[in-house]
Amino acid sequence: MLSKDALVIDALATAQRISEFITDQVELSGLNGAITTVSGGIDSAVTLALTVKALGGDRVRAITMPERDITPEGDIADVMRLAEMFDVTCDVVEITPVIRVMRSLLPLYNPSDLVSSGNIKPRARMIVAYHYANALRRMVVGSSNKTECLTGYFTKYGDGAVDLMPIADLYKTQVRQLARHLGIPWSIVEKTPTAGLWPGQSDEGELGIKYEVLDLILYGWERGMRAAEIAEELDLELSTVEGLLKRVWLNEHKRRLPLILRLSSATG
Repeated sequence: MLSKDALVIDALATAQRISEFITDQVELSGLNGAITTVSGGIDSAVTLALTVKALGGDRVRAITMPERDITPEGDIADVMRLAEMFDVTCDVVEITPVIRVMRSLLPLYNPSDLVSSGNIKPRARMIVAYHYANALRRMVVGSSNKTECLTGYFTKYGDGAVDLMPIADLYKTQVRQLARHLGIPWSIVEKTPTAGLWPGQSDEGELGIKYEVLDLILYGWERGMRAAEIAEELDLELSTVEGLLKRVWLNEHKRRLPLILRLSSATG
């Protein structure tokens, strides 16, 4: 039965498992700690909280990378509030100059192409995050959730370019449960989710469906249910379910490492 109860998690146990995972992976890497990019949204807030729980605030460096006239002042204020709450250093790196230079240099730049022009931003942020990681000998901890990963709602080699994805096996609605357990401020928990790639953008507006429903579609699909069964259970149009599952299939390439053609058997 597809109901919201199916997605309820043990938040205490989940937080403990994730923090242990972060600790283990950083220790295995031989690096000094972690870099987290924090936007003021729920996913990065939860990731920051869990990373600090795992490593301690002195081994975590937060970075927020606003864009002038695009990033809401409230988001920056929320990031600073989180940094104080979890006792971490947070650097503000304004990426507007980088974005403007990139736009001026790219031959195919077209401001009306919202996807290709918007994706310049997370890829620029990735460069900054890895600059910090290299300079401080730390791992980049990403904040993509399972809903985003399955639907491809992230930028390849942008916010998807990280060393660890500790919450990537949690649906968006489960991240909200974890946020409440971790004491993330209510203003962040209830904030309209957005990737901030262009003014007025929202996750649910682009995806065309509420996360509460989308997560149940994905939950049913992962458990082998057919599109028609999912549509009937959730009282949805079959075309809605099929369209979302097609999106999962088409975005498989974003979840894989680059494919390699194995030639050793052919060459001896």
